[in-house]
Amino acid sequence: MSKKKNSIEDLKQLGSIVFSTNRELPLGNQPEQTPSLHKSRQVLKLRREVKHRAGKPVTIVYGYLGTAAELETLAKWLKTKCGVGGSVKDNEIILQGEVAEKVRKLLSEDGYIVKGI
Repeated sequence: MSKKKNSIEDLKQLGSIVFSTNRELPLGNQPEQTPSLHKSRQVLKLRREVKHRAGKPVTIVYGYLGTAAELETLAKWLKTKCGVGGSVKDNEIILQGEVAEKVRKLLSEDGYIVKGI
């Protein structure tokens, strides 16, 4: 019996795998981390939406520069303080209800720069 030699088709099945011993090369599957700014340098923006939500208003906080974990922590803090539900999608914090003024006050007191609405 003869062994099967690797053909070009077999190599194509591997995809775009690259093997290297260079430790300086970045790995392709690691998410890039956005450097976090201090609260006093963060400019967060507010907007109100009712589209695609059966006419129910939501308050959206966007413009946060930082890691996803920090954004989740900020969202949880805001939801707790405002007493509303919400989620984080596409680097935006979505809070249920018209709580823009309360969010503006909380974020300003915490040291963020808040714009919008």
